[in-house]
Amino acid sequence: MTRIGFVGAGAGTAAAAYALRDSEADLTVLEKSGGVCGRAATRRRNDYEYVYDYGANYAKSEDERVNHLLTEELDTDGLVDVTEPVWTFDAAGDISEGKDADEHKWSYERGLTQIAKRLFGATDATVHRRTRVETVRRNSDRTWTLVDTEGGSYGPFDRLVLNPPAPQTAELLRDAEWDRELRTELAAEAASVSYRSIVTAVLGYDTALERDWYALVNVDKEHDVGWLAREECKDRHVPAGESLLVVQMSPAWSAEHYEDDPDEVCATVADATAELLGEPHLTDPGWTDHQGWRYALPDGGADTDLLGEAAEHGLHFTGDWVAGEARLHAALRNGLETGERIAEGL
Repeated sequence: MTRIGFVGAGAGTAAAAYALRDSEADLTVLEKSGGVCGRAATRRRNDYEYVYDYGANYAKSEDERVNHLLTEELDTDGLVDVTEPVWTFDAAGDISEGKDADEHKWSYERGLTQIAKRLFGATDATVHRRTRVETVRRNSDRTWTLVDTEGGSYGPFDRLVLNPPAPQTAELLRDAEWDRELRTELAAEAASVSYRSIVTAVLGYDTALERDWYALVNVDKEHDVGWLAREECKDRHVPAGESLLVVQMSPAWSAEHYEDDPDEVCATVADATAELLGEPHLTDPGWTDHQGWRYALPDGGADTDLLGEAAEHGLHFTGDWVAGEARLHAALRNGLETGERIAEGL
């Protein structure tokens, strides 16, 4: 039986594992955090009284393969389609009816992490959470071994798939115990992919915010707020009569304030939100949450021809930085294609 190891349990890994579900392969996933699906992350408050997607907000339906995956192949129980539109605003804070190009905006009643949970659930993959890989080792028999920060060893694997953001993948490659020339070249290529950091504040209110839109996006990239979404537009995410705003700040603002105190960040974001929406009471949310995404949005992608050369050594890459598009559906599509390529070679 072919043994396949995955570093990272993001959307790309989950989709690749799903594509390998019918193959004669043993799948092992090592994930540094306690959750799955990477930046398509969900938090819950008060035992699912509040559910909010605080990274990626939804999966677009523009990719036919991914749309079919979510609506036909996977269990659709609890699948949510946000029907309210996305509007726009500019540097002056003027809000306009934007062109809502997304026919469907998919999430789940229990949040976007359901995508990875359902993909993994369709496989026999073993997922080790809170396991940070420190060393990638190429063995003399051409297999791979992974060592975590606690000294735990996993493998050997016949194939290895790396799913972390490009800078973290580059770090693993630089320190890998493997062919120096190729790993150095691959590490340099991964390191060449630049990222935008994003700071997210979640603002909860015990009164409803009545608007005709689901979300607002800054179109000229000149406002401190980059994206603002009303989580109550998703079924069973917010109690009736309340509002929960997920506010993602611009990359420039986020880079400047990334290390700031979370309470101060949330207070500043609440003030900016109140000003943007013309609602003074929004300066005083009932509760808040905060998250910094250092590697949120890749700018472009890597040289896939070079990454493809690594496949000859049983090493593969997946994720939005490989797809060259900072979108959840792109990561899912890339994962499916990666898994299918591996399956064809088994």
